[in-house]
Amino acid sequence: MNWLTKAIKFGEKIKKVLRKRPSKEDIANSDWTSCCKGPILKKDLENNLWVCNLCGKHHRISCRQRFDIIFGKNSYQILESPIPTEDPLNWVDTKSYKDRLKIAREKTNQNCAVMIAKGKINGIEVTAGAINFDFIGGSVGAAEGEAIIYGVQHAINNQTPYLFFPCGGGQRMFESPIALANMTRTTLAINELKNNDLPYIVCFTDPTAGGITASFAMLGDIHFAEPGCLIAFAGKRVIQATVKEELSSDFQTAEFVEKHGFVDKVIQRKDLQEEIGKLLSILLRKNSDIHLENLNENSETDIQTREAS
Repeated sequence: MNWLTKAIKFGEKIKKVLRKRPSKEDIANSDWTSCCKGPILKKDLENNLWVCNLCGKHHRISCRQRFDIIFGKNSYQILESPIPTEDPLNWVDTKSYKDRLKIAREKTNQNCAVMIAKGKINGIEVTAGAINFDFIGGSVGAAEGEAIIYGVQHAINNQTPYLFFPCGGGQRMFESPIALANMTRTTLAINELKNNDLPYIVCFTDPTAGGITASFAMLGDIHFAEPGCLIAFAGKRVIQATVKEELSSDFQTAEFVEKHGFVDKVIQRKDLQEEIGKLLSILLRKNSDIHLENLNENSETDIQTREAS
């Protein structure tokens, strides 16, 4: 047997091995996932709020899993946000955008990447939003923008704080300028929330980047972050090529961003509910005191006006 025949047979063996590799569906439906030391049971990870016991990595979770942790399992209500016209640009590349949306919806059981819910944290009514990275990378398009704005309007109408867990790579390329316009729209919505003196708390999760970071995600009154999560606009290699300098190994991590003043506190997932509850109690009491002062001032002014007349 010459070397060429051996090479062909070896190539056929490799192809057979590759054909036997598990598909993405097999991996998603498996009871196992991987982390620092190799395979780990998803059930063990779930029991620890999807945080690795060994390395402390905070794995990505869905919107519903996020709400379960923050509000308590089945202790919240999902709010149905409006869904605008799908695929306004009739986008097609390797597959149509409509097909991508269909696949994402089946995979996540969500209509779009953003979900809005209402519930209570330490007895305080809260409107909360979250982004699911599994829905086309958590990218923001028209539907996601509408959901974020719907959450803001719900918070204003019901006079509740707005809590948001951003995640994703930025604006959705399949919707081009329509997606980009939602950077402005969500920014204006958050400004309106602040005009109503309602707290806006952001908790960064892995990864938060691009147009998400450059709009509504960086406008919080308070910024929390989960340990180790990526918080960035452009990628590390792009920045390194631009500044022509070696960047630190922790560059763009939550800890690095906290050290440079863009995050107020990095908090373990298990402690988030308690920390947010304490903060809301302080913020809402302060708002209540300011409102009371304004009422007293107005009353005194009315009395003085009546006495003068």
